[in-house]
Parts: sequence; C-alpha cells; structure tokens
Amino acid sequence: MDFKVLLISCATLFGSVHAQQLAKGVIFEDNNNNGKREQNEKGVAQVAVSNGREVVLTNTKGEYSLPMSDDNIIFVIKPRNFKFPVDQDNHPKFYYIHKAKGSPELKYAGTPATGRIPKSIDFPILPNKESDDFKAFVFGDPQAYNLEEIAYFKKGIIDDVQHKEGISFGISLGDLVGNDLSLHPAYKQAVGQLGLTWYNVMGNHDMNFDVKSDSLSDETYEKNFGPNNFSFNYGNTHFIVLDNIIYPNPRTGKGYLGGFREDQLDFVANDLKFVPKDKLIVLAFHIPLQHENSDVFRNEDRQRLFDLLTEYPHTLSLSAHTHFQKQNYYDQADGWKQAKPHHEYNVGTTSGDWYSGRMNPQGVPTSTMRDGTPKGYAILSINDNQYTFDYKVAGHDPTYQMNLIGPEEIQAKYVRRYTLYANFFIGKPDDKLQYRVDNGAWRDMEISDTSDPHFAYNVLSYDNTVKLLEGRRPSDPVPSSHLWKAKYPKLGIGTHKIEVKAIDMFGREHIQAKNVTVLE
Repeated sequence: MDFKVLLISCATLFGSVHAQQLAKGVIFEDNNNNGKREQNEKGVAQVAVSNGREVVLTNTKGEYSLPMSDDNIIFVIKPRNFKFPVDQDNHPKFYYIHKAKGSPELKYAGTPATGRIPKSIDFPILPNKESDDFKAFVFGDPQAYNLEEIAYFKKGIIDDVQHKEGISFGISLGDLVGNDLSLHPAYKQAVGQLGLTWYNVMGNHDMNFDVKSDSLSDETYEKNFGPNNFSFNYGNTHFIVLDNIIYPNPRTGKGYLGGFREDQLDFVANDLKFVPKDKLIVLAFHIPLQHENSDVFRNEDRQRLFDLLTEYPHTLSLSAHTHFQKQNYYDQADGWKQAKPHHEYNVGTTSGDWYSGRMNPQGVPTSTMRDGTPKGYAILSINDNQYTFDYKVAGHDPTYQMNLIGPEEIQAKYVRRYTLYANFFIGKPDDKLQYRVDNGAWRDMEISDTSDPHFAYNVLSYDNTVKLLEGRRPSDPVPSSHLWKAKYPKLGIGTHKIEVKAIDMFGREHIQAKNVTVLE
C-alpha cells in the first residue's frame, strides 16, 4: 500500500473511532425503589439493552455499552421476573431519550435538547415473580379526536373493566388518539386508571405529519411514550412492539405506507439472538400485514420479518387499524416458511366505528364496527408458549360472544322466507356453527359473505330518517368474515327457542339463544 494512502486510511479510522459516542450504564436491582443506585444495590447480569438497532447483554456487574448517535433512545428489554418502575399513569420507565439538539420545531412538540450524553445511564428494575400462565388486555384504536371522545373511551371501556384479577398488563395497538397529539396525556391518564402496567404501539394517527422523514414522524410520540420499537419478556413469552407505518410514503411522497425500516428489522434480528426458540413470540403492530397489493404494505419488509421468525414455531401477531375484527393466516404462499400458518389477530377497536351511532345504556355511542362486531377489547391468555383469547363486548356480560339476527315475530305462512344470522365475533370462515329449535337436533349453518344485517339496518335508519337522529351516522357496512346464516325451518304457532352453537379455533363451545314467536 502507498505510504500516503496508509496515512489517510489510519487517519480516517482514528477519526471515526474518536467521533463515535458510547452510552454506558448499569441495570441494577432497586431494593428501596427510589430510582437511584445505592452502593449496596447490585447490577443485574444478562439483561438485554438496545439503542433501537444493536442489542447487547449486561455483564456480571450489570454494565452495558452501546453506540449512540445524537438522536437515540436507549431502552431496557424487560427480563423475566422483573418489572420496571412506572410513572403516575402506570406507563413503564424503561428508556432514556438522547436528542443532543432536541426535536425539530413541529406543530406538536417533541423532546427538548438533552445536551451531552450522561456519564452513566442507569436503569432500575424491580423483582417481580411471573407465572407462565397469565393474561393481558389488548385494546385496538382508542382513537379519540377530542376530550369528549376521551370521556367516551373512559366511560365506555375503562369503566367497563370490572375484573382485573389475573391481568398482568395491558397494551394498546396504535391510534391512541386521532391526530391531535396534545390528547396523548389525557389518553395516558385514562388507561392509567386501570392500575396496570401499560404498553403502547404507535398508529398512523399518532404521528407528526409536518415532517419530511419517517425517522422524525414519531418525535411527539417518543416524548410521550418512549421508543415505538421495543421488546419485553413476560413468563415464557417474548413481546416485540413495532411501528409499521412509513411516513411520508417513499413511493409517492404523500400519505403513509405500511412497512418497516431496515434499522427496525435489524433490531428484531439482533433482539431474537438472545431469545430461546421454544418461547412464544408475540408481535404487536398497528397495520395488519395482510393486504391484497403492495401499495398498502411493503411485501419485502413482511418477508424479512417472516424470515427472522423461521425457527420460532410458536408465534402470534396482534394488529388493529381496520376497525373490524378478523383472523388472518399466513402460509407458505405468503412467504411464511413453516408448515403451521402464522396467525394474526386483527383486533376489534375500543372506539368501535369511531364513536358513531346512537347512545347506548352506558351513555356513550354504540359504535358497532362495520362488520357487525360491537366495540370492546380482547383478553389474551397465555399458558407457557400457547395462547387463547377472548373478546369482551363493552357493556355486556363476558358470555356474549355472538349476535343472533332474525325477526322475533313471524306470520306462520311466511316463516320459510326468513333467515337466521349469527355474527360470531372472534370467528373465522372455517369454524363450525350450528343451530337448533326447542332442544331439537343441531343443524349446520353456512358462512355468509354479506354484511351484517343488524349493522346495515342501523346505518339505513340514518339514511331513511324523517326526524333527526342523535349521533354521527355510522360508516357503510363491509362484508363480515365471521357471519353465518340458515333459513328458518318450519315452525308451528307459538314461541320457540332458537339456540346457536359455535366452536371456536381453540375448541371452546359458545351458545347464544333467542326466541321467535310464530303468529297466525
């Protein structure tokens, strides 16, 4: 090598090393829970820490070191049998935001300038015995556009939670608010009243829209919630939370595109290096991965994510965004490389159909979703590396799992002209539904590819009203993926009990009943 070239190479190498910033610190067991490390408080070894891309484990003294830029968040990946301190709204304190020069000036403020990196960025964690058998609340799209809708969210959802026993934490799957990011603190306060540690996903209505780079679209979100890409362990489950909205859309410069940046997927790859293959991996993001064309979600990003999960046989994805409820499955035709398809539960929303419709007995808009799913929330139950879930309809008993639709009074000679519909809220097209009349034999129902008649009727009542109806007109109905039908059989004069039985994907039986009276 030429001596001059060698000098230049060495100078370049020395300059890059000299310019590199490092974040250092200790993860310690905070025995007195005061948030400060005392001399007798030992560091915790083998705890994963990340800068959003690289992931490292602490040494035997609980020490870590990570590369740091002028715009970085350092965060701890919660180890099993530990918990984080929480703020006044029960949101975990597990990160440090470093923005040397602060966020750019935006409509909704980001983080002020933090200046130099602290000498030691230490994180307290607290012992917390965890079972392999636990439950978590899963909220889709609270999406309040104003304080009135925050009040609807609190009254209709938060106050509806009567039983928190056995619930370990909660997570909201994005669109925490509706574009007005000044409502983030009010949302946090609402969910904080449940008294549970709460995690959040960023949605497309939680972004800074006055930016030109996707890396800046989360400035206000970061200030209010911390990193929008992170992970944590609970029991034998590893949760990975990802922002899957790219804004502005790199193809058009307008709107957003579903997908992941390279650094996000690098984080997943580096994170999984420390996760045993027998664990359940639960991914949480906002936009479903399933779309008919790549104009909605970038297929190459989904493929890399699937590739990273190839050696993990126990997986589940959670999404929201659509304001209906659906079970999505990905097989080898979709790029999934395992024999067992990957399941994505596209969860119904706590805002339902955007707080629309008439007031219900709770004093909030009924807001049934476009596929006929009532607004509510999911309860995820995990046992070791297996999962089940339930959908809790707000304002109803937990046993209410399907809506039976059909007339309650029928003229005898026209009975066979009527159809019984059953909307099984967590159902999927290959589930088995049957009905019976007056404890008779069970008969099969067939899947329907239509919209929910009860929801369609409520929408049409707005379109055909003579006098003003209260509330916002609901959105137009969409075909439901969990609606079944059967023609009414011959029925004699009198009142008959009709029951519908559904067997869900976990082999559990659900029965709903209604009466129909046949008149002369």
